[in-house]
Amino acid sequence: MLQIKEIDVFYGVIQALKRVSMEVEEGSIATVIGANGAGKTTTLKTISGLLRPRSGSILFKGQEISRLRPDKIVNLGISQVPEGRRVFPELTVLENLEMGAYLRKDKKAIAQDIDSVFDRLPRLKERVRQMAGTLSGGEQQMLAIGRALMSRPQLLIMDEPSMGLAPLLVKDIFDIIQEINSQGTTILLVEQNARLALSIAHQAYVMETGEIVLSGLPEQLINSEDVKKAYLGA
Repeated sequence: MLQIKEIDVFYGVIQALKRVSMEVEEGSIATVIGANGAGKTTTLKTISGLLRPRSGSILFKGQEISRLRPDKIVNLGISQVPEGRRVFPELTVLENLEMGAYLRKDKKAIAQDIDSVFDRLPRLKERVRQMAGTLSGGEQQMLAIGRALMSRPQLLIMDEPSMGLAPLLVKDIFDIIQEINSQGTTILLVEQNARLALSIAHQAYVMETGEIVLSGLPEQLINSEDVKKAYLGA
């Protein structure tokens, strides 16, 4: 579904990504693990069109997207749950969900999708008129996921969904991720909780200093001594 081929990305004169290549198969959960500053978020921003690679290509379902505007990329079927959730704090839960559908004109289907989000995330329904800024961290993460789903993505990109959450809430969020995937949405997950990310993934990549240094099946990476020492606390 998604093919990233040898992209180089720069912030000014500083090279953030160096010939990064990866693939995400349709229907799968792919995860990228690595330390802070490894280039994980930069990779996601480049896929979403917020950054442009200096070289290389990004193909989504065979179409080159590396020069498209972010809204065009959303229209093609890619949506992102950003690091830190980034909900609109002074809008209600309902208004945040409606913002997720800002490119759509099908009002009846939008209403149906809001109901679907509430079925999947019932805690949001209980807070439908509440300002997003007053929600707990876990509720804001659920709202950020629900908002991203409102564009009906084929590929959902998630950046550190467990960040700042209590362990019980982290389990809830990862259960939601697996449920979304089971309904047919492909997921690309960036996550610092390496053990948990690898436990639900079908494909895995390890990034260090802007490069992919390891890739393979999650069980292969879990059993790698280098991965154990660096990311699994072994």
